[in-house]
Amino acid sequence: MIELHDVTKRYGTKLALDQVSLTLGPGELVGLFGENGAGKTTLIKCILCLLHCSGTVTLDGEAVSRKNLHRLSFATCEHSFFPRLTAEDHRVFYQMHFPAFRDKRFRALMEFFELPMGKALRHFSTGQQNQFEVILALCQGADYILMDEPFAGNDVFNREDFYKVLLGILEPTETVLLSTHLLEEVERFIGRAVLLRQGKIVGDASMSDLEESGKDLMTYVKETYHYRPDRVSKALSDLTDS
Repeated sequence: MIELHDVTKRYGTKLALDQVSLTLGPGELVGLFGENGAGKTTLIKCILCLLHCSGTVTLDGEAVSRKNLHRLSFATCEHSFFPRLTAEDHRVFYQMHFPAFRDKRFRALMEFFELPMGKALRHFSTGQQNQFEVILALCQGADYILMDEPFAGNDVFNREDFYKVLLGILEPTETVLLSTHLLEEVERFIGRAVLLRQGKIVGDASMSDLEESGKDLMTYVKETYHYRPDRVSKALSDLTDS
């Protein structure tokens, strides 16, 4: 279990995370949502100890460190692979450094997405690079897989296929935290929605509870953020009046 307690992060005078407390249990598929600048990427990087923060982040009661960091994997649109190496080179490298590397899953996903094993990653398209980034995160052998906008550059059909494959391959103990703006696409696949706004958690609901209340994810997000549907018409009216 990943537990965050009063996690706070500042960039100079800007407060990016404000006393965030959150628990991620085994086997959960959690969507992390929020406006641009809400703190989603910062939160994920604090969990991974890529950023220094106050508060505590623990994994099964222990601080995240080099000793247990292998239990966490990360897929980011910023990319973390070696661009001059081939996919096969990455497979060998990951097998050497991660004893729990899922080689069978890696080969199956590479074949499913029709990605070349012998081609340097810098020669992949942006969409292919994003697919490969996610494949590495899923095959590292981690218990907790953190994804930050991993589908940028992928068409809607590839994204749909990936969601279905994701549900089919995950084992009961594997946890995914997925940060994305694609609410309507992922609501059928996630089990829980966590909402961030201005560095604070403003919503945390299971999809089953939302379904029982007759709400879809978009409605829940708009209500939580107090979205004003008239803001566009008002802005247009102000512009045309001027």
